[in-house]
Amino acid sequence: YDNCNSLHTNAFDEAITTPTDESVRRAMAIQLIINREWGLAMNENPNQGSFIVDELTDLVEEAVLKEFEAISARGGVLGAMETGYQRGKIQEESMYYEHKKHDGSYPIIGVNTFLNPKGMAQQEIELARSTEDEKQSQLDRLADFHARNAGESARWLGELQQAVIDNGNVFEVLVEAVRHCSLGQITTALYDVGGQYRRSM
Repeated sequence: YDNCNSLHTNAFDEAITTPTDESVRRAMAIQLIINREWGLAMNENPNQGSFIVDELTDLVEEAVLKEFEAISARGGVLGAMETGYQRGKIQEESMYYEHKKHDGSYPIIGVNTFLNPKGMAQQEIELARSTEDEKQSQLDRLADFHARNAGESARWLGELQQAVIDNGNVFEVLVEAVRHCSLGQITTALYDVGGQYRRSM
């Protein structure tokens, strides 16, 4: 690669011991990533002004400009957000590459190709679970918070909803609302005026 006579990845533990299967496979995987995933290993001097990199750069630039045009056609960033365009595109791309990973047409070393024949040992992860006393303590604190701010919460929830309706600065109101309203109260208030997000593919 670009005047490189030899490119070798050593096992990370070979300086202190005989390399283990894990370290050898990791070193080999790094080479495989360069050869199979990088996509430029078969081209002459890819990092020194080669045609393929210039061509790929032009293709990316063309795709970016096309996306800008699509957003502009929907009324700009805000207009596209109202129709869920950006979120939809992200979901579509995510789904597209997930399918390609699963059917093998998008090879990823160690994920869907060149897998360890011995399998990967699953590490046990200890989950942190709250005790009943901790849960009750949190519920008690929430009840105290509601009681302490009963006189102010309704006003701030109303102002928050009005800011949404008026297309105002919701965050500015939200900064004050969190002093008197719980997350559940704020979420419910926003749901009432804005509705809940439903994924559409």
